[in-house]
Amino acid sequence: MKQKISIFCMLLGVLLLSGAIALLAYNIWDNIRAGDSADLVRQSLEEAADTQDGAADSLTDGSDRDGTEMDTVEIDGYAYIGTLTIPALNLELPVMAEWSYAGLKIAPGRYAGSVWSDDLVICGHNYTRHFGNLKFLHSGDILYFTDVNGNEFSYEVVASLILQPEDVEEMQSDESEEWDLTLFTCTIGGRKRVTVRCSRTE
Repeated sequence: MKQKISIFCMLLGVLLLSGAIALLAYNIWDNIRAGDSADLVRQSLEEAADTQDGAADSLTDGSDRDGTEMDTVEIDGYAYIGTLTIPALNLELPVMAEWSYAGLKIAPGRYAGSVWSDDLVICGHNYTRHFGNLKFLHSGDILYFTDVNGNEFSYEVVASLILQPEDVEEMQSDESEEWDLTLFTCTIGGRKRVTVRCSRTE
């Protein structure tokens, strides 16, 4: 009887170990896939911009916009508003016009706001090649957002904090200050949100 229990425990241990290895392998593969997907979309955005070659009206101040409207380019059924560049993390990512759970497997997406109204909020999955390293950004780090018309906006990291998932309104602002750009992603395990606040630079 003891021998049977020992064999059962050993087999159970092997199964659990195999499951853990399989899960780790899947997470590594999924991270690589997400990064490759974002790279392909970014290249397509660059090609679309080269093809337009100034054909699209490039706005400098958004004065004739309604505040939230942003031009888009459609790639593989998803609309994109531009590219986010984070030199400190060696990242250059396309940004979808609307976030969705399916879309976040490809690229970060706009959660709310616009560059033209200085209240853009972008959410991303915590893949290493997406927003997984936001926690390593520091005050003073510079970020860039380039819209699909080639307008570039520069931002400086002001603060990094952890918010609870239910703090939806605080993703867009807090009681004391409005933010020109906010980036956020889930912590490991998804219980909280790593949130980076940025101010626009001239």
